[in-house]
Amino acid sequence: MKTLARITLLVLLSASAVSVSGCIPMPYRTGPNEVGVRTIKMSLTGAKGVEEKVYEPGTTHWFIPFFTDWHTFDTSVQNLQMLGSLNRGDRTGRDELVFKTIDGNDISLDVIVSYKLIEEKAPMVLQEVATNSDELRESIVRTIARSKPRDIFGELDTEDFYIAGNRTAKSQEVLEALNAILIPYGVEVSRVGTVDYRYSPEYQTAIEDKKVAEQEAEKLKSETKAVAAQFLTEVEKAKAENEKLRAEADGDYRRAVIEADAYFEQQKSLAKAILAEGKAEAEAIKEMNAALSGQGGEAMVKLKIAESLKDKRILMLPTGGGGLDVRNTDVNQLLQLLGVQELGKK
Repeated sequence: MKTLARITLLVLLSASAVSVSGCIPMPYRTGPNEVGVRTIKMSLTGAKGVEEKVYEPGTTHWFIPFFTDWHTFDTSVQNLQMLGSLNRGDRTGRDELVFKTIDGNDISLDVIVSYKLIEEKAPMVLQEVATNSDELRESIVRTIARSKPRDIFGELDTEDFYIAGNRTAKSQEVLEALNAILIPYGVEVSRVGTVDYRYSPEYQTAIEDKKVAEQEAEKLKSETKAVAAQFLTEVEKAKAENEKLRAEADGDYRRAVIEADAYFEQQKSLAKAILAEGKAEAEAIKEMNAALSGQGGEAMVKLKIAESLKDKRILMLPTGGGGLDVRNTDVNQLLQLLGVQELGKK
């Protein structure tokens, strides 16, 4: 009896629904980037609740409105933008992440989290998490994405934020941590990007002053290196000039040595020639002396005296002293003795 009464009630309700809607089935559609989830409110078979079936993007299905609830979820990649710029990102005001670095300085960081719905988990999302994409974004993704990244990025010290590689490494850590939390909720994060970061005004001024000082220091280093390079260039030039002068000096020295050796050999040869000539003359004199000391020597002397007296005018001079006593020399006899007459005959 109870079963019959229930069936009767359902028939009456169905009839009422048909009379209200004017038709039995109604179209339920999914967009090109949506999946649909159907909830069965009433069923003649007794199966009610959220279907485990996922209705694919770009399809149309027909259900009786009174017996069906229909929900769709966006499946495209969503970007949750938490930025410090006005009128940009998810909020009109400043929406960046503000936290302290590990060394205690305040910093604000612009973060963009890219995520999408895991399609096969859409029925679970509808049952346990959110009834649409906006609710999923605000209640789950945004809440978690504004808390967990603060902890991980806060592990960097102030100077680390200047190094892009450090920020990238921490972004990867944030992505893994968010997925560990969000995947059970039917959401998968594909990218965590850092856009910009800012310090407190006082610290920012100190950083800028430090940068200026570092730039000045680098400039001085560059100038010092330039001076050092110029010095090395001058040193090399001096070395080259020194080598040139040394080579020229060595050349002059070798040339002087060669010339001196040549002059020495010339003078040596000349000395040998003079010595040989002197020896020859000495031998000649020696031989002459030997000849004069022999039997023909006296004749040779007489001959030489005769040759020297030839054609000479000879005067007789008195050799005695006082009175008219004069000693006379028989010149003819002298000439005869000297062999002049024989020479004349010849």
